[in-house]
Amino acid sequence: MSLVNTPAIMLRRKDYGDYDVIVTLFTKVAGKVTTIAKAAKKSSKRFAGTLELFSVLQIVYRKNRRGGLAVLQEASLQQPFANIRNSIIKTAYASYWAELINEWLESGQAQPRLYRLFHDALWLLDTDDMPAAGVSIILQTQFAQATGFEPNLVGCQRCRTKTDFLTENQVMFDIVSGSLVCDRCNAGLSSEIYLSKGTIKQLQWVASGDMAKAQRIRFTPQALKEGLTFVERFLPYHLGKSFKSLAFLRKMRNTTVEG
Repeated sequence: MSLVNTPAIMLRRKDYGDYDVIVTLFTKVAGKVTTIAKAAKKSSKRFAGTLELFSVLQIVYRKNRRGGLAVLQEASLQQPFANIRNSIIKTAYASYWAELINEWLESGQAQPRLYRLFHDALWLLDTDDMPAAGVSIILQTQFAQATGFEPNLVGCQRCRTKTDFLTENQVMFDIVSGSLVCDRCNAGLSSEIYLSKGTIKQLQWVASGDMAKAQRIRFTPQALKEGLTFVERFLPYHLGKSFKSLAFLRKMRNTTVEG
């Protein structure tokens, strides 16, 4: 067995027996790693206050070459992101992102671009510099690009007319093909998703750079509403997953003015 020392973000934790905790982490050097923190609930020294969801940690874990769970040896808190856990709506957003990433990641496969995206999105959510909905649009848009699920927002899939040259102000998005379809080509199609040209432009801007560029955007109210509906329908459909945390997030949005 060998030791690995790496930054990591907490994705999940689950009590195991009376004293242990199973912890799933998104590590910077090895992607998703599931570890067991032995006696984590019993000891007040080894992991006190560190094993919190969405926290950035510096961890040391011991690999198990026989295929069992890795053993979490040490964990020190680097960024607690306490403002997220102090807000139920922010916690709901971060929980959805964590489930989304956890479901997509394969164990042991480094994903540095995705790690940086998740870290930066949590940082931005914690700072209040942007509405939570806007951060979520950015994360999901760039997640789609990074994982190969990027939607076609360049123009109509059928006639190849570029978005700038479409005459309609509201353009249908076909969730099945993952593409825009203009009014002339949408015979026989039905969709609950329509995007204004302004929203499409803002989504294209978000997808064209990293978080440093994307966070400079100021979403219009229409773009926030349309963009959130779009990404939260598009990704679960194309990932083939139903996310419990997304259902909870939608419920929280309906009962709070924040986000």
